[in-house]
Amino acid sequence: MISFKRIIVKIIILLVGIFTITTIGGVILYSRYPLDYKQYIDKYSGENGIDPYLVASIINVESGFDKNAISHKDARGLMQIAEKTGQWGAEELEIKNYKNNSLFDAELNIKIGTWYIKKLEKEFNGKADLILAAYNGGSGNVNKWLEDKKYSKDGKSLEKIPFKETENYLKRVKSNYKTYKRIYKDVDFKNEEYDSMYINFLYKIKDYIRSI
Repeated sequence: MISFKRIIVKIIILLVGIFTITTIGGVILYSRYPLDYKQYIDKYSGENGIDPYLVASIINVESGFDKNAISHKDARGLMQIAEKTGQWGAEELEIKNYKNNSLFDAELNIKIGTWYIKKLEKEFNGKADLILAAYNGGSGNVNKWLEDKKYSKDGKSLEKIPFKETENYLKRVKSNYKTYKRIYKDVDFKNEEYDSMYINFLYKIKDYIRSI
């Protein structure tokens, strides 16, 4: 009888250990790849015909989902939008009372960011690598590289990117994209909650840790 109780205790301890390790691992994973503001991502990626997982990946690489992020070049908000791009987008989208600090508003930032991606998509014929390179390094630079035989043999794609930052940016966004597709494959972007009870549980733990 005693040995049976010991077995039960050991099984319980083992299960608790597995649950704890899994939970900690999950919190770390979903903290590294958050999906906040997913309703805005869904709304504006849908309006602009962009993959929402790509938008989430860009946001994570650009700002880590920090809506108050500012770069050393003064790009602002979730999608790290430059002042000129923000003003251009605000005019095109007829956003009233726009100021540079408006880019700290999560919804407005995603609205302008997805609009800009759509612009780049048209300019570069939907080629993902060129779009991402232009988002980070500037469309003017990408067009110059395409005309340079050192970087492009056919003038349509890039064999080499001269900016190391932009080259690494492409790798990071594409890596993030694969992870977001994998861990959020069944997520409903329109729903404020997550379909998975496990993901909801992990997010509650993550939010609790943040509040401590």
